[in-house]
Amino acid sequence: MTLASSSPRRLALLAQIGIVPARVVAPEVDETPHRDELPRQYAERIAAAKAAAAWPSAHDIDPLTLVLTADTVVAAGRRVLPKAATEAEARSCLALLSGRRHRVITAVMLRHAAGTSERVVESVVAFSRLTSQQIDHLIEAGDWHGKAGGYAVQGHAAASIRYLSGSYSNVVGLPLFETAQLLRAHRVLP
Repeated sequence: MTLASSSPRRLALLAQIGIVPARVVAPEVDETPHRDELPRQYAERIAAAKAAAAWPSAHDIDPLTLVLTADTVVAAGRRVLPKAATEAEARSCLALLSGRRHRVITAVMLRHAAGTSERVVESVVAFSRLTSQQIDHLIEAGDWHGKAGGYAVQGHAAASIRYLSGSYSNVVGLPLFETAQLLRAHRVLP
């Protein structure tokens, strides 16, 4: 099996359920949201694009291979929050999420010789109201680098999350129950 993801968290999550991919590739995909694209549509489109980008080389190596990919989105209403690349982006995301509920949506796609199988998982997360000092602390901790919404639930932000409904592993970056269902259907897991 090939994991088409550059996320070390996804690799670690797969290891939790006993999966070690034969290959890990980081597909080059333009992740710019389309105008008026809803968060769920965005996650599904990016997961499909990653699978399509990784499929030709994986399939050439082994025609029976499976390609697993996912895209996780933090959504505030209809808005897709960025994967924070700068401190300013992370601060902006944290200020927006402060004291509010938001959704974390992950589209998981398994590409195989007969086509694709997909699951979309949504969790609801709520931050406590963050003071400027708490935001400074989260920024200084550095967990925000490259994270959707500018935070990592498994990092320092955990101390400020007052509510989480749904899959914790989804918020980390890969919903394990649904991923295991996809893999069981292809006899990768018992």
